[in-house]
Amino acid sequence: QVQLVESGGGLVQPGGSLRLSCAASRILFSIYAMGWYRQAPGKQRELVASINSGGSTNYVDSVKGRFTISRDNAKSTVYLQMNSLKPEDTAVYYCNFGMVVSGTVPPIGSWGQGTQVIVSS
Repeated sequence: QVQLVESGGGLVQPGGSLRLSCAASRILFSIYAMGWYRQAPGKQRELVASINSGGSTNYVDSVKGRFTISRDNAKSTVYLQMNSLKPEDTAVYYCNFGMVVSGTVPPIGSWGQGTQVIVSS
């Protein structure tokens, strides 16, 4: 069974940075698009960043210029570098995958436990 394990979350002050990691196992990682999603309390889960198998990236407007998604196919890992964090970035962050990752196409994998990000002074 495919396993997605997110890590790297924590408590950070506004303006700070975090780097999230998602290690995937039991999939042919390199052929899939990967996405980072987040779910804030009381809100629906949303896609914030995606990277396809060729390395092209997309971001939701609210994180453009602040977040960077990247992937290391040799390690079957996708990263999310988050800079200039704001309180509204507080959420549980998850990764997932598919042949296409977009806001309208459900991902293929089961959801992992996610990693909590809290931005607060």
